[in-house]
Amino acid sequence: MNKSPMTLRGAQKLREELQRLKSVERPRITQAIATARALGDLKENAEYHAAREQQSFNEGRISEIEGKLGNAEIIDVSKVNAYGKVVFGATVTLVNTDTEEEVTYQVVGEDEADIKEGLISINSPIARALIGKLEGDEAVVKAPSGEKIYEILSVKYS
Repeated sequence: MNKSPMTLRGAQKLREELQRLKSVERPRITQAIATARALGDLKENAEYHAAREQQSFNEGRISEIEGKLGNAEIIDVSKVNAYGKVVFGATVTLVNTDTEEEVTYQVVGEDEADIKEGLISINSPIARALIGKLEGDEAVVKAPSGEKIYEILSVKYS
């Protein structure tokens, strides 16, 4: 199976979520199941069924996170030096050549992407257009609304 790239920060966030699910949520759900069992007939016990559903969701998420971390190629972005090229983990400041609007994105793994935080997936159209380009280059992004042209103002590895 191919390894999925992930930043150090992304891996740490997943580890923190995994720790919380195992040490906080799992015991809370187990206690809720025990409390609901004590109420009697399990067939018509909504609290019991809700707690079992939460348990199933929690265990599924734990398994999913463990799989992602086990399949991750964790990259320390601060140790990357691609000599000004846009690569995985790079933080890129762009300007839209039509609107003069400036944006800053970091190219991250698929599981870390959050456009509101300026984190774009390595598989997104804009990241694919940027990879391999240098500061001062133009990148043509094929978006659903048409082509957009961005000039790369800066590339940082931090």
